[in-house]
Amino acid sequence: MKTIPPLQGAARVWATTALALATFMQVLDTTITNVAIPTISGDLGASVTEGTWVITSFGVANAISVLLSGWVARRFGEVRVFMVATLGFVLTSFLSGMAPSLGLLILFRVLQGLLAGPLIPLSQSLLLASYPPEKKTLALALWAMTVILAPIVGPILGGWITDNWVWGGIFFINVPVGLFVAAVALWQLRGRETETQTQPVDKVGLVLLVITISAFQIMLDLGNQDEWFSSTRIITLAIIAAVGLLFLLLWERDEAYPVLDLALFRQRNFTVGALSLSLGYLMYFGSILLLPLLMQENLGYTATQAGLALAPVGLLPVILSPLIGRFSNRIDLRLLVTLAFAVFAACYYWRTFYTPAISFGWLAWPQLVQGIGVACFFMPLTAITLSGLPPERIASAASMSNFMRTMSGTIGVSLVTALWDNMEKVHHVNLVQQINPYHPVAQNSLAALQAQGFSTAQALGLINQQITQRSYFMSATDIFYLFAVLFLLLIGLVWLARGPFSEKPADAGEPG
Repeated sequence: MKTIPPLQGAARVWATTALALATFMQVLDTTITNVAIPTISGDLGASVTEGTWVITSFGVANAISVLLSGWVARRFGEVRVFMVATLGFVLTSFLSGMAPSLGLLILFRVLQGLLAGPLIPLSQSLLLASYPPEKKTLALALWAMTVILAPIVGPILGGWITDNWVWGGIFFINVPVGLFVAAVALWQLRGRETETQTQPVDKVGLVLLVITISAFQIMLDLGNQDEWFSSTRIITLAIIAAVGLLFLLLWERDEAYPVLDLALFRQRNFTVGALSLSLGYLMYFGSILLLPLLMQENLGYTATQAGLALAPVGLLPVILSPLIGRFSNRIDLRLLVTLAFAVFAACYYWRTFYTPAISFGWLAWPQLVQGIGVACFFMPLTAITLSGLPPERIASAASMSNFMRTMSGTIGVSLVTALWDNMEKVHHVNLVQQINPYHPVAQNSLAALQAQGFSTAQALGLINQQITQRSYFMSATDIFYLFAVLFLLLIGLVWLARGPFSEKPADAGEPG
């Protein structure tokens, strides 16, 4: 077997910088987009719900690509695949920024997601190979810091670019960073190619997976505008997804090289950890989209202001994550995850008190406190998920776990936007029924507006706008309350895992 010696001195510094930036670039891309969705939707003549397809299309493609990244790297070599993925990510980022229509933007985001899949796992494996054994912990710490910083920088940078330049700038920023990463990687890593091996790929399983996931995600994305199962298209997509899933599970059960390693679910800790991570991430990532939409669509915040309100979530993890990583072997990881879920539940319950009169500080404070939960969420759950597995199963388990987490985040975006719109309609109807021309509050409001010079039609329009704003806030607080309850229920799930969790996985996951 080919032995690749660690890098030394300046070469190691350059390689570390490039590989860390590759990770930073992809995690940044998943957080920088959220605050720009209202602007992108408006410029491309789409609704906000349609605008979220920019996020979900990337997520679905990325999830599938993550599953295949190990096979592709073994077949063609880690350095070669990393270089192609980086340059492809740069090209598709540029094309995304130049897209003249929503359809083309979604197409380029799908390609971007496919090419982004190998970046995080390969940047980590190449980084570990660049350090001697006694310094691998340092390498992981440096890698993790870029992952933690991206959610802080992403919303602020995305907001500032959207407000002061063009929304395409959130994609153009990947171009210089990606070219720098590719240049340094070519300079420092071209003589460090890994051995290749020919291994069959589960083509049937892959086709079934793509059909199933695509049908399910399109059903979620179109469901709201098609009024769900009153639409023949939605019923057809649901049937395709259900039948595809059934055939996929039957096929993968006996496949020698499955694209989905279902045997992993026989391991209790993997099942508990992967489910807890996926369900928690579904709610976490869904709220990352809901909060900036609430601020920009209903409070009149700029993208920059929304980004500043979101950014505090990354501050405490910068401090706490290294400490948790250092002392995690002395603490029952289930206690850390319990703390994470309890903090998430408390922060979501905190947000149930939001009203249209909410101040910037009350938007930002729960984000800051939630950082405690983020720090205690990703690394401990990943460690639980991979604990007890033999070394030869770790890579497959990490790929499966990351696939589930990425897909859950994408599903969370679709579910949250659908719930937000549908529940707003319910609240809007209820409020309108309560406020009629004979209601004293309605009469006083109407009289006050008419006294300011508004016509009856204009005054009624303003009152309807206020009702709509209130309805969206009530819908959002309903979702926050639901998430608070579900996070408390997840505490019970994580305690089904069996300790101890002594094995420390190579991949700590990414909070973005």
